[in-house]
Amino acid sequence: MVVSAGSDFLEFHDLSADVVTAVLERAGELGEAWREQRMPQSLEGRRVALIVDDGGWRNTTAFDLGIQAMGGICTHVPASLGGREAIADLAGYLDNWFDMIVVRTPELASLRELAANARAPVINARTRSNHPCETLGDLAYLRAKRGGINGLKIAGVAPDANILRSWVEASISLPIEVVQVYPDDWHVSDPALLNPNFRLSTDMRELEDADVIFTDSWPSGVAEGEVADYRISAEVLDRCRPDAVFIPCPPVVRSQEVTADAMTHAACQSTAAKAFLLHAQNALMEWIAARPELNASR
Repeated sequence: MVVSAGSDFLEFHDLSADVVTAVLERAGELGEAWREQRMPQSLEGRRVALIVDDGGWRNTTAFDLGIQAMGGICTHVPASLGGREAIADLAGYLDNWFDMIVVRTPELASLRELAANARAPVINARTRSNHPCETLGDLAYLRAKRGGINGLKIAGVAPDANILRSWVEASISLPIEVVQVYPDDWHVSDPALLNPNFRLSTDMRELEDADVIFTDSWPSGVAEGEVADYRISAEVLDRCRPDAVFIPCPPVVRSQEVTADAMTHAACQSTAAKAFLLHAQNALMEWIAARPELNASR
């Protein structure tokens, strides 16, 4: 099997806007199929390696479940990208047996090295630097709820970390506006991410006309007084648009980035949004599996 560049999903903007649109639309269709228990067997015969190198459970469980539901074979591989085996060697061994490799690992650089050496497509199931599948799932939910994503204003009340970075990656290739609302010390400064669809702010009033608001955990070791003004409460959400969608990123720490009453506010749609993580990942794998270069030798 010879695979050309472009089959990996390591950063959100690896996918063009047209591909994202198609994947999000398909995610909606697969969501319907899931609810009606009529999943297409579009991964039949595909052998997928699942490497979980740093804990977590939501999206890796969804990968395992989705692969099986669409007829594929999922094997949990107890390997590590920071282990004794050289990553280039590990890529070769995985290529012997697998058609696709899904990895949750701390370092994006290690994932890039794996993808550079593997023939099989590599999917980023989360790194400390980014979490593109999480953003893909949230966008699939927003498309299903609103009918489209073009022109959305998305406010991230979050530090420079993997959740925010994936939304910024999405703003590179999609017609959306992403604004980080947080103290200056935690603003994104990576020149590779700065783009015309992304901007920085310290003003919580940015939330009042946002279509979507998301959060992430407070920075490790921060004094509460430094970020307390950026805590999302029901009072904050009451000042926002009546149709605003609030998606706090799990695991949520009540009394830190959110209050308990924010989690029961009508705007909070985290549970419903995270259901689409399964559907979006399924649509992504289906799109990758259908690439002509992956089928040349099958």
